[in-house]
Amino acid sequence: MQTGSFGSGWPDVTTQTSKWTALQASLADLSRKHPDAVFASSMGLEDMVLAHAIFQQRLPIHVFTLDTGRLHAQTLDLIERVEDRYGLRIERVHPDASAVQAHVDQHGAYAFYDSLELRKACCSLRKVQPLRRALQGRSAWLTGQRRDQALTREALPEAEYDTHFGLMKYNPLASWSLEDIGALIQAEDIPYNPLHDQGYPSIGCEPCTRAIRPGEDLRAGRWWWEQKLSKECGLHAGNLKH
Repeated sequence: MQTGSFGSGWPDVTTQTSKWTALQASLADLSRKHPDAVFASSMGLEDMVLAHAIFQQRLPIHVFTLDTGRLHAQTLDLIERVEDRYGLRIERVHPDASAVQAHVDQHGAYAFYDSLELRKACCSLRKVQPLRRALQGRSAWLTGQRRDQALTREALPEAEYDTHFGLMKYNPLASWSLEDIGALIQAEDIPYNPLHDQGYPSIGCEPCTRAIRPGEDLRAGRWWWEQKLSKECGLHAGNLKH
């Protein structure tokens, strides 16, 4: 396992055994209920736990990631390492190149710093619209969201109907803590992004992510120039309504 400040001091994994067993069982049940289910992985810590459970059991849950064109080099490298580790492919879903270029030509390459409206427009082009395409025709999708990640996720259910995309949405790790995640990663030697060891608990696009400072919440490094309650990109629009 990689070592560093972020991965130190996790609790004994024996305290997490029941959660891990329950997660494996719930994912297997979900795959039977929704044989066309997909998992949208951000390649973050939580998503690596879910991917490990899916790949380890060889569940028929299709795994993909949104390659926005602005991911960290470490994130792109992690995708390849995961594929080598499990012998399975993670699909890269890309934005419409012409739409992105038109936006950049009109507003500039870093317009997302200028206003919330332009930031959300960029997220829509690079993340929301590609996700909508990837979910089309599916009956369910999975995410690695947890309740203690952000104020907008405090009421996050484990299962909900996603009215934004028109299908069931499952958040199997909603009740898990960061300590639960860390213990599992350590015990199962699950690969993860080395940026987590450099103070990045939440990792998105490179220009929109920074390391957090001591005492800051876990998503403080995402769109750090904005107010806390605006820190959703649109993939989980329902969080803003809870």
